Amino acid sequence: MEHAIVLKPEILGFYKFLPITNTLLVSWIAMTALTITSIIATWKIKAVPAGLQNFFEMIIDFGYTTVSDLSGSKKAKVFFPIVMTFFLFIITANWLGLLPGFGTITFKGEPLLRSINSDLNMTLALALVSATVTHLLAIKYLGLSSYLKRWFSLQLFPVFLFVGFLEVISEFTKVVSLSFRLFGNIFAGEVVLSTVASIFAFVIPLPFYFLEIIVGFVQAAVFMMLTLVFMVLLSEKHASEH
Repeated sequence: MEHAIVLKPEILGFYKFLPITNTLLVSWIAMTALTITSIIATWKIKAVPAGLQNFFEMIIDFGYTTVSDLSGSKKAKVFFPIVMTFFLFIITANWLGLLPGFGTITFKGEPLLRSINSDLNMTLALALVSATVTHLLAIKYLGLSSYLKRWFSLQLFPVFLFVGFLEVISEFTKVVSLSFRLFGNIFAGEVVLSTVASIFAFVIPLPFYFLEIIVGFVQAAVFMMLTLVFMVLLSEKHASEH
C-alpha cells in the first residue's frame, strides 16, 4: 500500500453538514474505550485496590507526582487533569492505530480506520487546544494586566516591545512543534509498518510493532510533558512581580 503525506482525512460520509472522517471515527472509538475502561475500573472502589483499579491508580499516582514536582501542589490540582487527559487520549489513539484492520478495511473505497495522529488536522487541533488552555491558565494565575506585560512593555522602548514580539512568534512555533512532532512520528511509523508488512507477512514485522508501541507511549508522554512545562513557565510570575 502506497503512502503519501495526507493533510486531509478521508471522508466516509456526512451527518447533515458535518463530514464524518475516518480519523474522527477513530477518535470517537478512543474516547469510548477510555470512558468504558474508567467506568469498569471505578465501578466498585476498594480500600485495597486490585486488578484494573490498582493499575490505573498506579498510573494516576505517578502522573500526579510528576506534575506536582514540576508545578507545585496547588497548581497540580488544575494542571494534572488537563495534561493527563492529553496523555491518555494520545496513547490510546496511538495504540489503537496498531490494531489489525487499520488502513486495510475499506468503506466506499476509503480506509475505514486511520490512526488519528497520522492526520495533521488532528495533531494541530490538539496543539491548539494545548496552547489555548495554557494561555487561559496564565491569565488565571497572573491576571490580565501581568499577562499582557509579558508580551507588550514600553520599558526600554523599543527593546522590550521587540522582545515581546519575538515571544509571540515563539508561541506560534510551539503549536507547530507540538503538532508536527506528533504527526511526523506517528505517520512515519505507519509507513514503516505498512512497508514491512507488505514484504514479510509473519514474524519479521513483530519487532517493528513493538517499536511502535514504545514510540506511541513516548510521543504521548512528550506531548504531556511539553504542555505541562509550557503551563508552568507561562503561569510563573517574573521576579519583579513577586
